[in-house]
Amino acid sequence: MERLNVLVCDDDTAIVDALEIYLKHENYGVIKAYTGAQALQALAEHEIHLIVLDVMMPEMDGLSATIRIREERNIPIIISAKSEDTDKIAGLNFGADDYVTKPFNPLELMARVKSQMRRYTTLGSIAHKSGILKTGGLELGREGKEVRVDGEVIRLTPTEYGIVVFLMENMGRVFSIAQIYEQVWNEPSYAAENTVAVHIRRIREKIEINPREPKYLKVVWGIGYKIEKY
Repeated sequence: MERLNVLVCDDDTAIVDALEIYLKHENYGVIKAYTGAQALQALAEHEIHLIVLDVMMPEMDGLSATIRIREERNIPIIISAKSEDTDKIAGLNFGADDYVTKPFNPLELMARVKSQMRRYTTLGSIAHKSGILKTGGLELGREGKEVRVDGEVIRLTPTEYGIVVFLMENMGRVFSIAQIYEQVWNEPSYAAENTVAVHIRRIREKIEINPREPKYLKVVWGIGYKIEKY
């Protein structure tokens, strides 16, 4: 089996070294960086499957690096930020898949790494399912892990893709935020409202002509979200 590589980027060398120990214990390859610019350079030089990226760093902060990475890559990004909600929401808005709050428990981070890596490497390749799911002009091709709108390929992050897969496999059914979080993140839902809402908004911006009047990904107020079946 191919060894999966994690890029760890933080200007605190002690944090990077500690995470390296935990990740190697789980048999991940580790590439280290200490600034956003070094992270981009590492991406150009190595095959990276997931990034753990600090928000506050010199030269280029984690949010700026996330924007640059998302211009070309859809690999999972977990940001580490202080407790302020603005940092977390900004990170998710800029394309991160998940976040941990500093100071964080390394075991919690490892659980999030495993969850994101599992989603990245397996979603869409379930052996007993094949073919295309379609509603209106929105198509999901499971084998190629592609989402298209009116024939145009839409680039989604692994988490965004996971949400679309879940909702399209259950078209017409309404799911609460907690149900979506538990199915896609594969962990208990706790204060997940902002996290799910940000991802829903980003998906709408990519698949809807007018995100404020969505055709496909709709909210049922007080209940949750669904993908409309046409």
